[in-house]
Amino acid sequence: MKKVVSLIAAAAMAATLLAGCGQTGESDWEYVKDKGTMKIGITLFEPMNYYDPEDPDKLIGFDTELAEAVCEKLGVTPEFVEIDWDQKVFELQSKNIDCIWNGMTIKDDLKENMDFSMPYSGNMQVCVINSANADVYTDLASMANAKIVVEAGSAGQSSVEAEEALQNAEVTTLQAQRDTLLELKSGTADVAVIDAVMAYASVGEGTSYADLMVVDGIELSKEEYGIGLRKGSDMTEKINEALQQLTDDGTVAALAEKYPSVLVTLEPSA
Repeated sequence: MKKVVSLIAAAAMAATLLAGCGQTGESDWEYVKDKGTMKIGITLFEPMNYYDPEDPDKLIGFDTELAEAVCEKLGVTPEFVEIDWDQKVFELQSKNIDCIWNGMTIKDDLKENMDFSMPYSGNMQVCVINSANADVYTDLASMANAKIVVEAGSAGQSSVEAEEALQNAEVTTLQAQRDTLLELKSGTADVAVIDAVMAYASVGEGTSYADLMVVDGIELSKEEYGIGLRKGSDMTEKINEALQQLTDDGTVAALAEKYPSVLVTLEPSA
């Protein structure tokens, strides 16, 4: 839905974005260090950022715990902020958050509006279906007229839109990837296209979605995850340095063992 914005509001927004992009000459690192907190934009996305089933008030996950370790290296306190994923660029540029750290795919269109850290994980888009439909949805051709759900503004949405075999499918966008699994489980959708990292951690035997499965042999795109920062931010170098230190001291390897569905690509220094 298009939103009509007054000229005054648009001008105010533009001024805010310019400030958020670092065009005032202010060091982004000094800004974060002076306030003592790093506001980290997330959505609930298992196994990257989610609440501990045994302690509903405790946020855990690969990205959560890696972010906490990076913040400890930098001497600042992490503050996790749930955001509307479709508004992530505005949230970052307006300084409502200081970075986006939530299994975010590094994409060219996003690079126009933000900088990325070094890649830290690989990923791909996969198709999740109800196990009862295992003989119905076996490949993309069989999904040509299916009801497909994706997260708005996600790599999953981009992959479906770019796939010729799915041009006639009924595609619905939802606020979060976890919502796609809820729709699939309820029977209101046929296929969910989501990150493999999330899919393999969330569906199948021993999970809350034991009746769902990943369709074998479908990889809509191969990707890399990175941390999103304001364009021109000197925070990028600081975070990269901390990531490398945590890789070298074994912290990243320990997290990879704890969250085995995360395809970690960071390597220790030679």
